[in-house]
Amino acid sequence: MAMLWKFMRVAKYSKTALSPKVKVRGIPTHSRHSSSKSIPSDFAANTPCTNTVELLGKAYPQDDYSNVTEKILSKVGKNLHNKKHHPLWLIKEQVKDHFYKQYLGRRGTPLFSVYDGLSPVVTVQQNFDSLLIPQHHASRRKEDNYYLNRDHMLRAHTSAHQWDLIHSGLDAFLAVGDVYRRDTIDNTHYPVFHQMEGVRLFSCHELFSNIKGGEGLQLFEQGHRTAHKQECHTMEAVRLVEFNLKQVLTKLVTHIFGDGLQVRWVDCYFPFTHPSFEMEINFQGEWMEVLGCGVMEQQLVNSAGAQDKIGWAFGLGLERLAMILYDIPDIRLFWSEDERFLKQFIVPHIWQKIKFQPLSRYPPLINDISFWLPSETYSKNDFYDLARTIGGDLIEKIVLVDEFTHPKTKKVSHCYRIIYRHPERTLTQDEVHRIHQAIEESSVRELGVEGRF
Repeated sequence: MAMLWKFMRVAKYSKTALSPKVKVRGIPTHSRHSSSKSIPSDFAANTPCTNTVELLGKAYPQDDYSNVTEKILSKVGKNLHNKKHHPLWLIKEQVKDHFYKQYLGRRGTPLFSVYDGLSPVVTVQQNFDSLLIPQHHASRRKEDNYYLNRDHMLRAHTSAHQWDLIHSGLDAFLAVGDVYRRDTIDNTHYPVFHQMEGVRLFSCHELFSNIKGGEGLQLFEQGHRTAHKQECHTMEAVRLVEFNLKQVLTKLVTHIFGDGLQVRWVDCYFPFTHPSFEMEINFQGEWMEVLGCGVMEQQLVNSAGAQDKIGWAFGLGLERLAMILYDIPDIRLFWSEDERFLKQFIVPHIWQKIKFQPLSRYPPLINDISFWLPSETYSKNDFYDLARTIGGDLIEKIVLVDEFTHPKTKKVSHCYRIIYRHPERTLTQDEVHRIHQAIEESSVRELGVEGRF
């Protein structure tokens, strides 16, 4: 399940190094470590002129839709959720362990199967069409997704695998993986994060077998869609599926965070479930959203070959759970290779309580950048993506601090405050100046802005 209205945007800028699993034909690449003290002023991002991207052993021809930066491609294949003792691995294993022990099949084996090695490269059909996302839905925009070409992209949600797994005959499964979206830059947002998808389908017998008088109840009817049900579902079936879904997820978060946890449900909208809900938990006096869920659209279930079943789906973010559970303050830390961070999660068993001990808090360096916008086609996320591509994880946060419209020319000016802070050492003014200058130069060249530097 994915929150499609929160998709992020992308631009095509980078000239940073690719991982060994990524090859781009037609341009040289340059290896530069993000913490290098020698960052040349030409560390500006350029649009690469390439014909083919080779990713995870496959070649993808580029076209007018290709917009994935090399910075993002370098993250593909890292699979933090599969690295033993990584905090994302710990969260994944806790959820798996809970489902394996709590839900058993007829023969005493785990009811839910787990898929945590599915390729993040999917087709547009998998990411959108199979989930009934309308052709002109805002979430499909090139500005909101990382496209390899018109037909292939980096998945924006693990929901991209729903249809295939149901079509293979599965009734209950968890799919885990890295997902790619654009977003603002702060301590809780990153263009790559990790999701866990859960799906459960029920036959008529499975849903009503333990209900008094259930032999007379049906899954489907010829009715009308309301705020509470789909037109093809009976109210009894929807209520039972909804009850089961909320019960499953309440047990899960209570098991992870402990007894006494306050949970509330908020109605929301997802394109491929109805009705839909968000779960919020009260953590340290603050209500925080931790997952989204709903009754699956029957048209999706039918098209995947499970016409005689009804089901639910949920999606949760592993980073969100880990940041709450372990008190990790900055999402960039999940990508750290600093032993002071990683060794805190080497524990004898996955359920051991861990309280993250912050690394030394290094001082921030703050620089502003102002420019006149080129036209109505400008997007803040274009600038955020450019800045992140050049500055990488040295940029802690970017805030739009001023927006000015000239009274005569009607031209619009933006002023952004960029906060630089290395999570593992003190930055120097000189290296930050080099990065900031590269951002200024690339903004003019790539975004067409008029600098007020």
